Amino acid sequence: MGKLFGTDGIRGIVGENLTAELAYRVGQAVTTVLYEESGKMPLITIGMDTRISSDMLEGALISGITSVGGDVMPLGTIPTPAVAYLTIKVAAAAGIVISASHNPFEHNGIKVFNCQGYKLSDELEDKVEAKILSSAPMPIQKGGGIGKRIHGMKTLKYEYIKHLAGTIQDDLGGLRVLIDCANGAAAATAPDLFANFAIEADFIHRKPNGVNINDRCGSTHMKNLAAMVTAGEYDLGIAFDGDADRCLMVDEKGNIVDGDKTMAVCGKYMRDQGLLTGRTIVGTVMSNLGLHEFCNKNNIRLICTPVGDRNVLEKMLEYGYRIGGEQSGHTIFTDYATTGDGQLTALQFLQILRRSGKKASELASICPSYPQVLVNITLPNTAGLKEAIMASDGLQSAIRAEEEALGGDGRVLVRPSGTEPLIRVMVEAKTQTQARECAGRLAEVVKSVKK
Repeated sequence: MGKLFGTDGIRGIVGENLTAELAYRVGQAVTTVLYEESGKMPLITIGMDTRISSDMLEGALISGITSVGGDVMPLGTIPTPAVAYLTIKVAAAAGIVISASHNPFEHNGIKVFNCQGYKLSDELEDKVEAKILSSAPMPIQKGGGIGKRIHGMKTLKYEYIKHLAGTIQDDLGGLRVLIDCANGAAAATAPDLFANFAIEADFIHRKPNGVNINDRCGSTHMKNLAAMVTAGEYDLGIAFDGDADRCLMVDEKGNIVDGDKTMAVCGKYMRDQGLLTGRTIVGTVMSNLGLHEFCNKNNIRLICTPVGDRNVLEKMLEYGYRIGGEQSGHTIFTDYATTGDGQLTALQFLQILRRSGKKASELASICPSYPQVLVNITLPNTAGLKEAIMASDGLQSAIRAEEEALGGDGRVLVRPSGTEPLIRVMVEAKTQTQARECAGRLAEVVKSVKK
């Protein structure tokens, strides 16, 4: 990828390396490239999460888009997958999401979907990036050529909610759930969505103030939810991240139901219903060995792609597979969505839970979890540093040595983050102690190399 676009769009700390000036130029570049590709001025939707900086970046993007002649349809605060869905619904040329997903509020990001609700191709991203980084001015419009802001579009969120509610047939009556909105975009949709069903749903962390998104809540901080689920005797706890494209859950005992377990439960149900194309689930190299074991025992094929929901989706679209995702909670159901959708995932799991008559812990137990340790090593935000560390002979030798020590009873994965200045070390082993010690040794190697 280029200098700006990572695996999930442009990310940065607002006011540091993500500024209003950059957002203005992104708006201009996206609009100009779309015009050059189609020969007509585009209509672009914009949605955002609840970060304090999102309004500022939205204003800058709108200014950039309209300055070169594009029209804008602001959707307000809304989940990322809603932008993808509504971009198709209103026949827009593209949709822009302002969000940094699960990251702290100081961070934000800009992600672009095409007219089909998929992330922009590498080719188009390269063209957009080249214009942003070029010193050449973009074609500013005058008079009647200036683009318009189309008002009243925030009501479109109810079209999205209607779409989600229509993906299941069960009324979910008899279930009690506790839902953590992460003080993020789900706060704008989840209460209205679950009001469509007979389910008893309570909500926490649904009062965003601009700086509390993902703050000790949501899918990256599950302890509080787990404690409240067990204390309140709920059937299930559901946690979204800041832009609600992820969903992690906790069963009635407070145990985490991650993306791997979710795919196992939903994949097996789809297989039993004759809906699992190719009897295949698409995961990533981060998928736990437990998911591999589950698939082997249930005659389901597991295909693993590089990390990133974009890679998962590409494989799914290539062969027509219908379910895939990541352990971190991005689950994609191509029958209903073009991207991961946390609320959609929750509904699919709840319908299976209701129809099974089982406890969530029993349902999720079909997919074991091997001890896994993930260590993040923070790096200076220096261009090329992650790549240099990954290419170092010392690190590669250490990885090979640890893999040999684990034998066939575990695995090692060391990779650079696509969205943050981090290198991630993941180790699975027979015991938690073995995994922790191995990950610790590799983390020290990474730290020594970065010096």
